[in-house]
Amino acid sequence: MGTLIHRAYTAIREAGAITPASPAGHAFRRLGEGVKIAFPPGAIFGERWIEIGDHTLVGERVSLSCGMMPGADLGPGSILRIGGGCSIGRGSHIVAHQSIDIGDDVFTGPYVYITDQNHVYDDPDVPIGRQWPRNAAVAIGAGSWLGAGAIVLPGTRLGRHCVVAGGAVVRGEFPDHSVVAGVPARLVRTYDPELGWHAPGGRPGADGAVADGAVADGAVADRQGLDRTSF
Repeated sequence: MGTLIHRAYTAIREAGAITPASPAGHAFRRLGEGVKIAFPPGAIFGERWIEIGDHTLVGERVSLSCGMMPGADLGPGSILRIGGGCSIGRGSHIVAHQSIDIGDDVFTGPYVYITDQNHVYDDPDVPIGRQWPRNAAVAIGAGSWLGAGAIVLPGTRLGRHCVVAGGAVVRGEFPDHSVVAGVPARLVRTYDPELGWHAPGGRPGADGAVADGAVADGAVADRQGLDRTSF
């Protein structure tokens, strides 16, 4: 009985996945070759403004949305762009209103939250949820890794090959090869071709760990160990 249930569930997951060939896939502005959005999905709407590059995998219960609600007209251009070769961990949310760009080969852990819109608190006498929110474009550079539970806030611009520690809350601009951590996130390590890994304002390789590539290699190990069919 257990084997039959497992087989049935596997068949349901395969049939329910969103791919370029599935009816649900046709609603997207673009789904590249080999794209798969795992079943069951999270909340997905505004597909006309979503582009996903070739061979990107989106995990179970991932929400992808453009605009405040389904049916809104958001103009002629795409708003949410996810590059090729990416892996979006299960339970993550990517909420776009103006512009979110995620480069090629970006990997995220589970339950990551990325948004280009936030509430404001301009008028202390008006409920916060009724004050008009503000948008600011988000860009995540190619080859970056976002740890489990990371939050990326409006206006964030991450360079190429950056690492965001699990649970970090990120806002601001960070150059290529940055390692950021904390709440709010701050730069804890960076890489220079001449200096190697070093802490901001510190001696290159002073602690040994990042100088030896431990943080970067750890991210790679996490990628290699990810079960791309079960997330």
